[in-house]
Amino acid sequence: MLCAETLRVQAYFDGELDALSGVDIERHNEACAECRSLLKQLAEVRTALRQDRRYMIVSPALRARILRKLDEESTRKGALPIGTRRTKWRPHPFWRGAFTGIGGTAIAAGVAFFLTVPPRSNSVSDDLVSAHVRSLMPDHLIDVVSTDKHTVKPWFAGHVDVSPVVADFAPQGYRLVGGRADYFDRQRVAAVVYSHGLHVINVFSWAADGRGVPTNTTRDGYHLAFWKMGDLVYCAVSDTAWDELLELTRLLQDLSAHDNPPMARAAP
Repeated sequence: MLCAETLRVQAYFDGELDALSGVDIERHNEACAECRSLLKQLAEVRTALRQDRRYMIVSPALRARILRKLDEESTRKGALPIGTRRTKWRPHPFWRGAFTGIGGTAIAAGVAFFLTVPPRSNSVSDDLVSAHVRSLMPDHLIDVVSTDKHTVKPWFAGHVDVSPVVADFAPQGYRLVGGRADYFDRQRVAAVVYSHGLHVINVFSWAADGRGVPTNTTRDGYHLAFWKMGDLVYCAVSDTAWDELLELTRLLQDLSAHDNPPMARAAP
């Protein structure tokens, strides 16, 4: 019998589960060999589809020969004895060949599109946008409500895997609202929430790895500004203007540099 969580495992692989459901599936997979095997098979299929993108282009001469043979075959099969009435209209062999070529080209183009375009659900940027949009739902924005960094920053201890930079920049127009724990890319991350006018800005932070820092981008109308400080990667997400979002990132980076100045080298 198949495991009862098989469908949810497939949804997890496609990035269709929310953060809490994703955590449940990962815990389930630790004890379920069948689901671990399913995930491995799905990953192998995806890798094979992305790598094997070869296709043959038929030369004009060979295409003409194939169409000519098809026309000859259709002519032989289409010949009827004298006095026999056709019961169904058949397209002329030339047009049938033309439509066949167009249909084949369309199918090939469609297959190539789906194989070459990577699924967006695997993108860190898409996960961040989803987390930002999810936070805008009622009662999802913050777990700890405070404008005091000495209240927000200690709260993250024990709730997430990192200790982010937290500050209130109300005089500059970026008011600290609070913070919450979030989950994406298979780790618990911190989200520090700011308000800027009518806009909400989520500043996510997580442990850096060998993949490097993504480049700034825009997804679904939301701007994402990435940077790295120490062993943490940060990303500010909001629908506010680019210059306003980048100003907050500058304030946070300046604060981090001030609080953690580089160590002076000892004189030789």
